[in-house]
Amino acid sequence: MNTYRAELHVHTVLSPCAGIEMIPPLIVDKALELGIQIIAITDHNVSANVEAVMQAAEGTDLTVIPGMELQTNEEIHSLCLFETLDQLEEFQHNVDQTLPDFPNNIEFFGEQFVVDKEGEFISREERLLINSTSLSVYDAFRIVKDLDGLFIPAHVNREAFGMISHLGTVPPDLPVTTLEISRHISPQKAIERFPYLKNYHLIQSGDVHFIDDFLASNQFLLAAPNLKEIKLALAGSNGRLHQIMAA
Repeated sequence: MNTYRAELHVHTVLSPCAGIEMIPPLIVDKALELGIQIIAITDHNVSANVEAVMQAAEGTDLTVIPGMELQTNEEIHSLCLFETLDQLEEFQHNVDQTLPDFPNNIEFFGEQFVVDKEGEFISREERLLINSTSLSVYDAFRIVKDLDGLFIPAHVNREAFGMISHLGTVPPDLPVTTLEISRHISPQKAIERFPYLKNYHLIQSGDVHFIDDFLASNQFLLAAPNLKEIKLALAGSNGRLHQIMAA
């Protein structure tokens, strides 16, 4: 078993409002500089830059988990993490069918760049990526589960795009076991404010939109740096562990 620091909520220049420095080589360099061994790339409703970051990390000590931050029709953000790019590609197909085809307004929302592993421009994503898909949170959970992925409602305590503010609670009939809390609150404070959160395993959000946003307060004890092991750690199974480190 080894200890791994992780940041499971990282955006690239493909996400609206992400910094122009959020290109694959700089993301990888910053993570390694901070002693982070695992990151998940989770752009808004899109995954086109995930493979580029994975390629940029090849030959380093950094593992990149393929993922996406999905916006459901309830305007709730959730992290959708996968073992493989093929699984993520299949999930992307579902998202593409349910994301409105509205054009991005660059002057208002900023650019949405697809880049290569060096961070060089390939194309622009013309669709506005901050719209809600027509998938419900229940639909999204089912699809991710069927693809053997990991579904984690994001920054649930936050007013903007948080599950609690939009639904009033975490629905008891939604079979999630792990929730992400925002970077500005401790697990203890979150549970004091929303006592039912004690029934869930909590991870801390980094929500990295800019290169200096890395928080990496999630620490895992794993046999290997992959999503299968992370699932075991979040469940506290087979000697795998997760804890939130104090800032």
